[in-house]
Amino acid sequence: MSKSHVVDYTIIGDDIQMVEVELDPGETVIAEAGAMTYMEDGIDFEAKMGDGSKPESGLFGKLLDAGKRVVTGESLFMTHFTHRGQGKARVAFAAPYPGKIVPIDLSKLGGELICQKDAFLCAAQGTEVSIAFSKRIGAGLFGGEGFILQRLRGDGMAFVHAGGTIIEKKLTGQTLRVDTGCVVGFTTGIDYDIQRAGNLKSMVFGGEGLFLTTLKGTGTVYLQSLPFSRLAQRVISQIPPNMFKDNG
Repeated sequence: MSKSHVVDYTIIGDDIQMVEVELDPGETVIAEAGAMTYMEDGIDFEAKMGDGSKPESGLFGKLLDAGKRVVTGESLFMTHFTHRGQGKARVAFAAPYPGKIVPIDLSKLGGELICQKDAFLCAAQGTEVSIAFSKRIGAGLFGGEGFILQRLRGDGMAFVHAGGTIIEKKLTGQTLRVDTGCVVGFTTGIDYDIQRAGNLKSMVFGGEGLFLTTLKGTGTVYLQSLPFSRLAQRVISQIPPNMFKDNG
């Protein structure tokens, strides 16, 4: 893993945020395809297979990394934005739905963060973006959104997106039970699993789903108040049944 580029940044906005990253000449930031909002003169962009954290991996390594990204439902390519000009230049990125952008200094979190597969927005080049399957079979069978997770590794800045409001929890050995979609990410000291949500009556009539994510250990957990799946379900439920019927 190469040392990450050092980038400065500014979070812009309140409920619908974007992050503006400031690049010195030669610096690069990587992002998910379609996340860029604007960029200033001097910045070139190129779609590449892989995150650029292992330039020596060769074509096979890049194809393998790209294949893993396809498993998570992400694009085959990541976009690399590099400042080729003089002085400083800025490029901005925004998430596709309302929420908060969380700046993560990986060097202060032990060099690694596990996050939901659609939480990653952008990062300084040198950050490794890979997949992390859940360790527990329960999470795989019942976790839904939580089955395939992303692993961010590096020593620089990464930016993840949370729907609604972001909540940061510090755990010191206790257990936290959370709606699966509300988990944004957690550090490596946290154990992740899916467990049954109470007794049969609670599971059927409680309205909280059949299973909950359990997070236990010592570390940091990031939660979101409004996962996109919950927002989408509420919007769909309000659409009149005959709205899309062919009147002809």
